[in-house]
This record gives sequence, C-alpha cells and structure tokens, in this order.
Amino acid sequence: MYNLLRRLLFCFPTESVHHFSMNMMKMGCSVGPIRKSISNSFSPANGSLSKELFGLRFKNPVGLAAGFDKNALYLTELEALGFGFVEIGTVTPKPQAGNDKPRLFRLPKDKALINRMGFNNDGVQVVAQRLKDWRERQAESHNSQAESKSSSASNADSHSRFTFHDSRLIIGGNIGKNKVTPNEDAWKDYEICFRALFDCVDYFVVNVSSPNTPGLRELQEKDSLRKILSHLQTINQQESSEETGRKPKPILLKIAPDLTPQQIDDVIDLALEIKLDGLVATNTTISRDQLQTTGQELEAIGAGGLSGAPVRKRATEIVRYIHEKTNGQIPVIASGGIFTAADAKEKLAAGASLVQVWTGFIYEGPGIVKNICNGLTAS
Repeated sequence: MYNLLRRLLFCFPTESVHHFSMNMMKMGCSVGPIRKSISNSFSPANGSLSKELFGLRFKNPVGLAAGFDKNALYLTELEALGFGFVEIGTVTPKPQAGNDKPRLFRLPKDKALINRMGFNNDGVQVVAQRLKDWRERQAESHNSQAESKSSSASNADSHSRFTFHDSRLIIGGNIGKNKVTPNEDAWKDYEICFRALFDCVDYFVVNVSSPNTPGLRELQEKDSLRKILSHLQTINQQESSEETGRKPKPILLKIAPDLTPQQIDDVIDLALEIKLDGLVATNTTISRDQLQTTGQELEAIGAGGLSGAPVRKRATEIVRYIHEKTNGQIPVIASGGIFTAADAKEKLAAGASLVQVWTGFIYEGPGIVKNICNGLTAS
C-alpha cells in the first residue's frame, strides 16, 4: 500500500510533501479514536525490546534522527507511529530560515536523499516552549488515565503507572550554532541552547558535523570540540541539583562519516577525557561515490549532505571501529542507511546500542518502526 502512496508523494516537491504529510497526520491524530487506531496499527506490540541507556528507559531501540521534526511539531504523531525516541532539531539560539529552496532532493535509484537545509528552525525559545507545552499535555493525559483506572483496581493502577513511565517517548535535543555566529563564538550558541532546553529534553546531541552550515565541520577538530564540550559538561553539573531533583543530562556528539581514522581517534580520546555519554554515528556525507544517480543529475542538485542506503556501509564501519577501539566504553547511537530489520541488526551487531532512521522512514513509510522491531524480536 505504501509503495503506491510513495509513488504519488514522490511526484511533488520533497520538502512541501513532507510538511503536507505530517500535517495530515497531525490532523488525524487530533481525533482520539483515530490516533488510537494509528497507534494500534503501527506501534510494536512486543515490549521485550525496551532498553536502559544513559539512565533512560527506551521502549524500543528505534528512534527518529534529527532533521525530520526540527521544531518539535509532530511528537504526538511520531509517538503514535511507535518510535522509541525522537531527536528534535537541529535547534539554534535564534530562528533562521535556512538555505534557499529547493534544498531537499530524492535519489530514488539509490534510495537516498540530498539535503542542504541549513539548520532552518524556529529558534530555541520557541522550541523550548513547545516542548514544555507538549510535556504538560502528556502529564495531564497520563493523570486522567491513571485516575480512571484507579477506580477499577489499585493493583491495576499501579501497573498502569509503571507501564506509562516505561513506555514514554524519549526526546533528544540536537543543538547547533547559528550561521552568522563565528566559529570562535560557537560555544556561546551551544550554551544558550543547552540552558534553554535543559528541562525540556531527556538527552542532548551536539551537532558539529552537518555539511550545510559553512565552517561548521571545522568544529570537529579536537581543540574546538574540547572547548564546546567541556563547557557544556561544566554547565551540566551546575544545572543539576539534589535539592531540586535535577540531574545532569546525557550529552552525545554527532560525527560525520567523512572523518579520517585519526580524526575518529581524536573524537574517541576527547569523549573519554570529557566523559561524554555517547556518540551518534553518523551524519550525512559529502561523498558521491558509487551512486547510480547520474553525474548530470547530481550536478543539477548541487551541494548537500547525502543520506540513505549509500551511507549504510560507512556508518556501520565507524560504529564498529568506535566499539572495538573503546571496548564498548562509549555507547553509540547508529544512524545511516537503516531501512529494514536486517540493517538495524547490522548496526547492533557492530556495537550500536540504539538505531535511528530518517531517509528509511521516507522510503519505507509509517510501518518502519514496527517492521524493524518485529524483525529484531524474530531473530
């Protein structure tokens, strides 16, 4: 069914149809019975895949990578589709429009996308308020459900509370710098986003690896990274307090698939030194090697980060390298070319703790989480 729908959707501009599809989904999920029907259809039924990581309970290991829901607009809808976690962003201190359109392109022959979005987002203050409002609605919904069930049996009520906590949607905050901010002041942008989102997200991902903000990838160099990450860790301790019950938030770093082995080693050394909680491997690539899409088509598309099936092998290699180099000391969230349960198994076998989809979601459709989870439990 989705294959037919995808053919229709692929007839329209990529970015426009993305917003159209998700807004239609939002409209449907605004009606309780429809939302419940969607959840029953697409959420994995088996709860055996839940996982404890970073002090958080993920209901399943399949998440949605940053860039899909940049502004935290579709969390209810994505939760209904069964995602174990959703990474919002990349969020910057000030709102920015991003690069000129068109800036998102399909490569159907390669099951890939090229994007040069340029961190288009509503700005951290707007996104933070949106997340706070969403969490309040979630809490109200849970309280009403708990009160309803408490009238039937106290034991059932107790079980209901545990189940809700165990299965809630985990939210990651992917943070970056504004395009106009010079690299020497980048640490200030990351601090602004970190403080603003501290009470709104469950974990943070520092994005210095997007190819679509000029000069951003230069921040992957060891000294630049140390300045940003060590500063965030200092703030992390300052923001946490036993009196208020606020705990330090897990901080991860997202890296590019184009790093050299030496650069990966530098990242590993720094992660261990600063005691990062994990790495996300990987972002999009600037490589165009071994694509079926013609050179003429690629030239017409122009610059941007390539994601999807062509990145799968390289992303897996980096996950395996990090896992083996650190003896599993640094948890890795794997992202890159995950379409099926077999792709997810490959990443998990290489040492990943969790996986994220993005391009696979576009090509495989709303059943991707359920299909992957069913495949994982069947193995």
